[in-house]
Amino acid sequence: MKSKERRKEEVEVRIEEILLLGTLNVPPDAGGIVLFAHGSGSSRLSPRNQFVAQVLQRNGSGTLLFDLLTPEEEEEDERTAALRFDIEFLAQRLWGAARWLQEYLGEHTAALGYFGSSTGGGAALVAAAREGSEIAAVVSRGGRPDLAGAALARVRSPTLLIVGGADHFVLRLNRDALQELRCEKELAVVPGATHLFEEPGTLEEVARLAADWFRRHWSQNHPTPSQE
Repeated sequence: MKSKERRKEEVEVRIEEILLLGTLNVPPDAGGIVLFAHGSGSSRLSPRNQFVAQVLQRNGSGTLLFDLLTPEEEEEDERTAALRFDIEFLAQRLWGAARWLQEYLGEHTAALGYFGSSTGGGAALVAAAREGSEIAAVVSRGGRPDLAGAALARVRSPTLLIVGGADHFVLRLNRDALQELRCEKELAVVPGATHLFEEPGTLEEVARLAADWFRRHWSQNHPTPSQE
């Protein structure tokens, strides 16, 4: 996707009969667009994801931040926690959003990537495994790739796992998941960072690592996601 003009708009992501609110922001000459999969209890308004998105935009990537759940589903999840760990359900939403975006862009189609946080990291990997190499790159921030299960071995998209050095439990899960991945892969440990990367400079490091990963992989030729 190569355009000389910035594209920024509020959108309604349509997945079958469901409408999900989102913000599409594509800078001039973007190499591709990153779809964000937020973690449990979060939304497109996540300040951490919005910060990372701004850094990506300054470094040649467009972004789509959108809600994985409808307002009604969010209310249900707050009561029951039934959806936040339903990784197949969340992955289906993410995959559907990728298909919608390609259709929405039409002739201005772009390479796509996924950025997943917490449980969204697991959903991003399951969605990428379904699409295989059609997704240019995946980044997981403090993610739960273990929740992707057997899908890990089917991921073909270059994958970067970013974990805080002080997030010991999640770091162990990511190290185990790294062994299951059969694609180009890296594990980046941010020293001193806990799960939410609240320590000074740690989220900036996450954003830098993610921006470099996506920029590196946009140049590869990836076909449009299947419309089956």
